[in-house]
Formats: sequence, structure tokens, C-alpha cells
Amino acid sequence: MRRAIAEAEVGDDVFGDDPTVNALQARVAEMLGKEAALFFPSGTQANQTAILLHAAPGTEVICDAGAHIYHYEMGAPSAWAGVQLRPVPAEDGLLTAEIVRAHIRPQSPHLPRTSLIVVENTHNSGGGKVIPLEVLRELRGLAEEHTLGVHLDGARLWNASAATGTPLAEYARCADTVMVSFSKGLGCPVGSALAGSREAVQRAWTWRKRLGGGMRQVGILAAAALYALDHHLERLGEDHRRAKHLAALVSGVPGLQAREPETNIVMIDLTAPAGEAEVAARELAELGVLVVAVGPKRIRAVTHLDVDDGAIERAGAAFRGLADRFGW
Repeated sequence: MRRAIAEAEVGDDVFGDDPTVNALQARVAEMLGKEAALFFPSGTQANQTAILLHAAPGTEVICDAGAHIYHYEMGAPSAWAGVQLRPVPAEDGLLTAEIVRAHIRPQSPHLPRTSLIVVENTHNSGGGKVIPLEVLRELRGLAEEHTLGVHLDGARLWNASAATGTPLAEYARCADTVMVSFSKGLGCPVGSALAGSREAVQRAWTWRKRLGGGMRQVGILAAAALYALDHHLERLGEDHRRAKHLAALVSGVPGLQAREPETNIVMIDLTAPAGEAEVAARELAELGVLVVAVGPKRIRAVTHLDVDDGAIERAGAAFRGLADRFGW
């Protein structure tokens, strides 16, 4: 990947003449079955651009209560688009048509108009849960019934496809716009893409520029993404296998319980009464295992291409050492 970056043919993407980023955008659009795609420096900027495309100021966007756009994007929908999010309860991010239907606003001079549904697949805070294709199809049908837009936050859509065998385009067909990330399971240093209709992507270019996302010789980053699509997609199943193995190792440790992962995210709950996630994360870091506290009693571990089988065994040993140290 570093060699691909160094040898990338570049131009000036602000003028649309960087051949490498143009090749990446065309390839992503084809993979997702969309007319066009646009490279972004981050998934957050791509998600927020999608909201700006679909939702007029003063309207309401429905998402699940654990959604990335709700928790981890710094209140951007209200700051940039002038919309409010309506987070609704959905176990592990499984936002069904039945749930959404109950939260679509009726027409009223006193209520904000519902404009957009955002669904996340796989779901980050849901522990990498795959949202089934049939659920997405039903959401799409509901959106068409009520003339609503649908945006798919597919930062880890690659993992959903790898876990189920469902083509990426089948998932993407259920949404007007789709964001995919290159800097997570695919191992790139930077980058995401937003795909949709040609008209939507033309408008997205304007919003990206307005948000400070216009870039020059960005082919050096696009080259990394093209390399990843050629070499890293097929190996995602290895991450899923290792995540399951890590969950099995951790679940055998007193004071800890790992949820069975569907993809590459392992949510680990501290069942010991005195266990604190922040303390556990710091202790594990000293043992060479990097995890994130995502709640008072829950930590998140993610497998990726830099984590091999030996690293999983070392991580399992670190969790056992943690339990011994605290006497769980």
C-alpha cells in the first residue's frame, strides 16, 4: 500500500483531473450499483454531506439511539444542516420499518417534518451487528411510502457483505446515498466515499468543498483505497474468525463476558462488581492490548489486518492477567 501511494499518478482533484481518485470513484460507484461516487477525507464529513443533501433545515432525521451520527459526529446535523435528530430505541441498531413507522411525524403545523432515515450497517455500537437485507428493503419501502430519503452509513458495509455473502450493491439498492469507509477494515490511512445518483453526487461535491473537503493531489490517498479493494476485501473473513476466537477466550475469564460477534467487533462486559471499563482499558494498554471503553462496564475490541492469530492469543492472556490482577 505504501508503494502504491508513492507511485500514484496524481492531478488536481479540485479541478476533477486526478486520474487515480477518478478511478476509485468510478470503481466504488460500480461496486455499490450507483451512478457516481465522491471521495471524502472522513466518513463523518460524508455522512453530514448526505444529511445536507436530503434534509431541509427545520426537519427531522430518524436514526437509532446508538447511531454513529448521533453519538460521535459532534452534533453536526444541527450545526451544519439545521436539522434535529430523532434517536429511537433499536436493539443493537436493528432499526426496523415497524420501529420507524411509529416515529414518522404526522403532518402538523406544530411538528417538524420527517425528512430522512439513517441506518448504520454494520452497526458500531451494536457490536458490529449486520442489519439484514430484508430489514433494509422494508425500510426502503416505508421511505418510499412516505417520500423520505434513506442514507446508509456503511462505514463497515464491507464487513456486512463478507459475513453474509450479500453483494454490496444489494445493500446499497435500499438507500439513496451510501457512505463506505476505507480507513477501518480495509486498512487505509485516510478516506471514505459517498455514492448515489449522479445529480446527488454533483451536489455533494459542492457541499464537500463548502465543508473544507476540497483536496488537490488526493490520488496518493485514493491509491491506498484502490490497493485495499484489490488486496484486503477478500481477507475480511479472517478478522471475523479472529473476533469469534477472542470472544471465546475472553468469555472463559472470570469477571468478563464477551458477546458473540457477527463481524470484527467484540463487545466485552465487565461482570465483576468492582470492574470499571476505563480502568480495564488503561491496564490492558500497559499490557499491549488497545481497547476502548464504550460504557461504564463495557469495552470494545476490534480485529483488523494488523491483528494476527498470535495477537489474539496474547490478548486472551492479557485479559486473564487483568482478571488475576483485580481478583475477579
